[in-house]
Amino acid sequence: MARSQTLERSSEAVAQRQRSRSSSLKSPSAGTTRPRRKSSGLGADIRGDTSAPAISTLDAAHAAANATPPLSPRSSSGNIHRRSKRRKVRSFFRKWKQLSFTHTWINPLILICIILALYAINPTPSNPLHKAIFLSYELPPDHPHIPAWARGDHEAPQYYGKGRADFTFVSFYIIVLSFTREFIMQRVIRPIAIKCGIKSRGKQSRFMEQVYTAIYFSIFGPYGLYVMSRTPVWYFDTHGMYIDFPHRAHEGLFKAYYLLQASYWAQQAIVLLLQLEKPRKDYEELVMHHVVTLALIGLSYRFHFTYMGLAVYITHDISDFFLAVSSLPSLLSFQANPWSTQTAKTLNYLDNPFTTYYFVFFTCVWIYLRHVINLRILYSITTTFATVGNFTLNWDTEQYKCWISQYISFALLAALQSINLFWLYLILKIAYTAAVKAVGAKDVRSDEEEEEDHDSLEEERREEELKELKANGLLKASGADYNSEGLKDVPEVRLNGRAVGEKEESYADAVKEGQKMGSK
Repeated sequence: MARSQTLERSSEAVAQRQRSRSSSLKSPSAGTTRPRRKSSGLGADIRGDTSAPAISTLDAAHAAANATPPLSPRSSSGNIHRRSKRRKVRSFFRKWKQLSFTHTWINPLILICIILALYAINPTPSNPLHKAIFLSYELPPDHPHIPAWARGDHEAPQYYGKGRADFTFVSFYIIVLSFTREFIMQRVIRPIAIKCGIKSRGKQSRFMEQVYTAIYFSIFGPYGLYVMSRTPVWYFDTHGMYIDFPHRAHEGLFKAYYLLQASYWAQQAIVLLLQLEKPRKDYEELVMHHVVTLALIGLSYRFHFTYMGLAVYITHDISDFFLAVSSLPSLLSFQANPWSTQTAKTLNYLDNPFTTYYFVFFTCVWIYLRHVINLRILYSITTTFATVGNFTLNWDTEQYKCWISQYISFALLAALQSINLFWLYLILKIAYTAAVKAVGAKDVRSDEEEEEDHDSLEEERREEELKELKANGLLKASGADYNSEGLKDVPEVRLNGRAVGEKEESYADAVKEGQKMGSK
């Protein structure tokens, strides 16, 4: 009974709610009007979570007070400061790069100063840099590696062994020789070239290279002969190359000479690979020559064939000295003779009345040192290499004079000899052309020397014409000053790489204008 009454009440409540809803949805004609919406709800509070204010009603003070700070605050002034720092760093490196290309001796000098400064902190053998600056592996007088005739003699020179630290010595002096080469060439030899009237950039570079080479070998050629005189190899005695093998210890002068020569040839290989010197037609042969030379140096030092390496060093040093000296006369613009155009193309530049006699002398020196002596060494490898001393392989006693090293030594020296024979062919070919045909020979090694000479003459002609016009006051009247390229040497405004305003006056226009004014 109670349950039925409850259902009746709920049904009446539902019916009442439906009547009230239908009355509110009546049309305006029924007498009730629906209120018109006057504005949107964009500015109203957000339904649901009203703790966050609307953006449109948020005032500046409330926003500043309740704003959440960003994870990485960045102000505009901070951004400008950072950009200015980056700009300064980029500008510094750009200037440093330009300075390094202009003065190539600066970076090696800085490295040398840093190494010497670090060594000065603790100038003792315990400093790791001691091995880079000085020779390593000093041996006592009675060490078994010292030759028998010098062992136990306290008045004998100091002997040194070999080891991995010698690579550090070679590496440091590669940097030293890089500095000396660039500094002497740019600060000493270039002013001499300019003073002697060498204006072409190509000829200046070639002059600097050859003078530096002559200076280096004028020191190390006699140095090598002196070292050889203190060994059983004097004078290119092939029998002495194999006596008391293996040669595991050398006196300080010998070891310093051998390692400094290794540094020089390694540094020259770097110069060649980076093309710091202008490549020639025999560039591939020159690369092969350096590869074979470095292989001979490294293997001969590691496997104790240093007496043989000493002889090969000297034959190349002395001949390279005469080759470098032969390039100087024509660079200094001496008077030409019928031989000059021939020999200049093989020996770089030879343009002197003495050239004929010097060329004959140089050819004889080249043939004797690079072919006669080296062929004797090659012949000794096939004969006395196996008959003098032990001929066996023993890794414990470092006895490496065996059939394997015999073949490797012969192959490397034969490869070096073949390259030298190629250069001898060029020398004799040009000598034959000069002596028999008596005509100018084409450059067999340089591709662009004639072009450089032509450009140099054209540049000199322009400078002479401009000087003449200026001397007559013709260019002054036109209000123009011209550089060596014949262009107006005044500041100009450029937009997108093009000059704004008046068209740049050329060298030819200046000459024509000067001639017109002169005719008036």
